Amino acid sequence: MGFFSFQQELAIDLGTANTIIIHNDKVVVNEPSIVAIDQHTGKLIAIGEKARQMHGKTHENIKTIRPLRDGVIADFHAAEQMIRGMIKMINQRKKLFTPSLKMVVCIPSGSTEVERRAVRDSSEHAGGRDVYMIYEPMAAAIGIGLDVEAPEGCMVVDIGGGTSEIAVIALGGIVCNQSIRIAGDGFTGDIQTYMRHQHNIKIGERTAEEIKINVGSALPELTDPPSDFNVRGPNLMTAMPIEIPISYQEIAHCLDKSLSKIETAILSVLEQTPPELYADIVSKGIYLAGGGALLRGLDKRFSDKISIPFHIAEDPLQAVARGTGIALKNVDKYPFLMK
Repeated sequence: MGFFSFQQELAIDLGTANTIIIHNDKVVVNEPSIVAIDQHTGKLIAIGEKARQMHGKTHENIKTIRPLRDGVIADFHAAEQMIRGMIKMINQRKKLFTPSLKMVVCIPSGSTEVERRAVRDSSEHAGGRDVYMIYEPMAAAIGIGLDVEAPEGCMVVDIGGGTSEIAVIALGGIVCNQSIRIAGDGFTGDIQTYMRHQHNIKIGERTAEEIKINVGSALPELTDPPSDFNVRGPNLMTAMPIEIPISYQEIAHCLDKSLSKIETAILSVLEQTPPELYADIVSKGIYLAGGGALLRGLDKRFSDKISIPFHIAEDPLQAVARGTGIALKNVDKYPFLMK
């Protein structure tokens, strides 16, 4: 049965867009952070990918909820059900009964005491006995493979679903940081607004996400441009169906404002950086992690604007989760984990 396992150790990257759980150095759950709940009974109908397929397509009896907004828990009850359901997924595959859970959960560096308490309470209610927390940029730096305890500075920009985390790390701590609520969800919202104003077409969150993945770009000129993406939807004036091809140049134009805000935040963190660490960052470059790092031409745009080389992490989507997994194995060694 697996009664030998009295404590199951899990590293959880509780993201606004996706939740990743690592157990025994393996990614065992990688699902969208979304749940579908029965309105009458309050029971969980679906979780993760199944719930995402229902998103925007439900009737009045079913409600799809994204429990996290801007990197923090917005719906406490739904978050608890989601964490519990995802942990159950592992134990169904493993066929083992676990009496207690040891977890390391990552949180945005700008989260308040109340927001941290919400993550802790949700994790404890979902069965966590020992719950540790780690800041996302710290987890991203560890996941990228940087030596966070070395006496030299490294800088990480983690563009997730709800927040963009920018931090300078040295000697196992965050020297200066900024957490701004402009990230993947903001880009999706920008695309929806642009389509409504520019093309008079109404699109949902999922379609905007598809546009971002297929033709999302940070630069109006790319060496390897993607082909146009056809968008179908109702005309706002007539409600008649229309189909419009969207080019990457249009998306680069519509995301420009949000990306400029991220650039400003990066410059603001660099301003606060002590000169010795600044010199380290200029020679090593700045590392990009998170789903936003996959936006075409983003590293080049930032490098041109800030005059410091930007490097995209090997697997930006899972960098934070990998770092959380490493932190879990070294709970006693890392003093920056919060109990």
